[in-house]
Amino acid sequence: MQGADWFVTAAVSVASAMGLSDVVIGLTIVAAGTSMPEVATSIMAAIRGERDIAIGNVVGSNVFNILGCLGATALIAPGGIPVAPSILNFDVWIMLAAALACLPVFLTGREIARWEGAVFVGYYVAYVAYLILAAQNHDVLPAFSRVMMTFVVPITIVTLVASLLRARH
Repeated sequence: MQGADWFVTAAVSVASAMGLSDVVIGLTIVAAGTSMPEVATSIMAAIRGERDIAIGNVVGSNVFNILGCLGATALIAPGGIPVAPSILNFDVWIMLAAALACLPVFLTGREIARWEGAVFVGYYVAYVAYLILAAQNHDVLPAFSRVMMTFVVPITIVTLVASLLRARH
């Protein structure tokens, strides 16, 4: 997709000019730009009623990116791939939390409702906002973090537990 290439190139240029680190650029712009084909495929599959294709595309893409792409890169890179401490301290935990948020859906075999899809998109927006605020060391970051830890995380945990309990009964 040439449009995705243009988007990534332009966005990386703008982000670099803003002083964002390569880690933030990779976690946001490059990740979103390279995922556009999967997004388009999943949306078209869902519209056509092929929801299994949509879910399989997303899950398969993520598994391949983590295991295949990262594994092949580590095999080829001399000395392995260094992982930034910021990724180990924050982003890996977010990835784990996102996987856990999917558990009620996967374990109960039910559908992902539109409101749940909106919540997932909202989480992604909050994650990107946090990355940008942290990269800029913005004054709003402590308040943003406090809101996330005080309201969003507890509400999410309660919702996950309630979803699992409701599915069991």
